Amino acid sequence: MSNALQACTVCASPFELRFGYQILKSGDSTSYFCSQNCNTRHLFAAERKTCCVCSASFDLEFAYQQNANDGLVRYFCTSECRHKLTTPPPRAGAKATHRIAVLNQKGGVGKTTTSVNVAAGLAEAGFKTLLVDLDAQGNVAVSLGLKSPRTVGDLILGTVEASECILNVSPNLDAMISNRTLAHAEVQLINMKDRHKILAMRMRNITQYDYVVIDCGPSLSVLNQNALTYAQHILIPVSCDFLALVGVREILQTLKQVNELLMHPVSILAVVPTLFDSRTRSSVEAIQTLQAYFKDRVLPPIRVNTRLKEAPSMKKSIFEFAPDSHGAEDYRVIVKRVIELCAAEAAKGEGEVLREQPSA
Repeated sequence: MSNALQACTVCASPFELRFGYQILKSGDSTSYFCSQNCNTRHLFAAERKTCCVCSASFDLEFAYQQNANDGLVRYFCTSECRHKLTTPPPRAGAKATHRIAVLNQKGGVGKTTTSVNVAAGLAEAGFKTLLVDLDAQGNVAVSLGLKSPRTVGDLILGTVEASECILNVSPNLDAMISNRTLAHAEVQLINMKDRHKILAMRMRNITQYDYVVIDCGPSLSVLNQNALTYAQHILIPVSCDFLALVGVREILQTLKQVNELLMHPVSILAVVPTLFDSRTRSSVEAIQTLQAYFKDRVLPPIRVNTRLKEAPSMKKSIFEFAPDSHGAEDYRVIVKRVIELCAAEAAKGEGEVLREQPSA
């Protein structure tokens, strides 16, 4: 980008061009934006457009309805029309991908720690793995020291393609990160057609991976509905305390709705007990309670470990930071079981769907 100052087309403020969204070419005219807010105000200005796919006339309302490329601006009335034009068919011979959402609406249970280290462990085991951050807090980027101007929020809004968001982290491990743009994207999702399917639609051509691991936010939001609609399996981290089943019950209820209302089969792959301390009664009882309901779906626990807490500050997975620690040892066991369970589910063709709720 040029260092020369430009005047914002919307508010006339002078600014330095730094990002792609700050310039928009339409035919012979060029518009400049000092901020994403001005870009949005310009884009959402009330005007009728004609869809370049189906020729329908519509009001330009959302970012995904416009695509500027090499000076040519195209307009789309729906996300389906956009993808008919911009998305090629899946390539022949694409490999089967295991898509796993790491989900628990209760915060502080180790979702990001589990997502990062399961993904890193799968990559270490030789599987090509993609880690997707679906939490606006952006903890995956913080944990691995990643930066990118193109994020999952931009993908949801339809302003970039999925392939543009992918960052290489290490051999066999790629990531798609998030930031506060995802919160804005979630607001826009509310008004989109088939809003719970947007992530799946945007990711339909990402077929080169053995595993996709999705780090979900601590809520049961429309973003997490997207994760559940895209994923085949759910991995549930549960902290070993007296509130262990609170979030699990609500996830099971949501799973029931996804399976019955959205007609998308998604199964509980496993439950991962975290923050386990064998010296405390609450940890032992939490494991017993989980095993009473989930049986062999409860994996060996992740012990409380100082190295696990320190790894994000060093921008590394536990396998890079402290490969001989208890944390690395525990997550290697989890990764091995995830591989086995995914292989078993693939052999069955369809996972077991748990519909009941555990008793308190």
